[in-house]
Amino acid sequence: MIVVKHRLIRDLVLRMMLALAALCAGATPASAQVKVSFQSFNGSFFGRYPHTFVVFEGTLDSTGQPVNENYGFSAETAGPAVLAGPVKHVIIVEGPKYVRTTNRHFTIPISDETYLRMKQEVTTWRKQPGNYYDLDRRNCIHFVGRMAQLAGLTVDYPAELLRKPKQWLNHIAALNPRLGARRIR
Repeated sequence: MIVVKHRLIRDLVLRMMLALAALCAGATPASAQVKVSFQSFNGSFFGRYPHTFVVFEGTLDSTGQPVNENYGFSAETAGPAVLAGPVKHVIIVEGPKYVRTTNRHFTIPISDETYLRMKQEVTTWRKQPGNYYDLDRRNCIHFVGRMAQLAGLTVDYPAELLRKPKQWLNHIAALNPRLGARRIR
């Protein structure tokens, strides 16, 4: 009787080991990937205006290089001149604390190629000559909109949202329901 029990237990253990081996054989290591998040800042009483920017996090598939970057587009100097027309521009890179305290509207995975194309677009905006920032024609919303287009999202720029980054990103989320993004209030 003891010999039969040992055989049953041995057979059960052997089957479990075979099943586990089959599962492991089909498993592949997780793929490295960069994700881009679309974020907004509500503004503050301390001179920061409402703003939107993108955050890249992850690892490049092709090289294994870690990615942790963010970019926004703004006027070089805030002041009344911004209301009068185009002014000097700047690409802004925010610190980790600022990024953590902003609204993350949605995050999507992107290919290495898309990431590199987006980085090229950041450089293009950074290197534009002269006064490139325009509050109504080329502000942070337009910059982030271009990033969203490069990521394959549907984008538009309703005039009533051009100075409302949080509401605009909520609008973009609604235009792209596959994102499953929640509305941020």
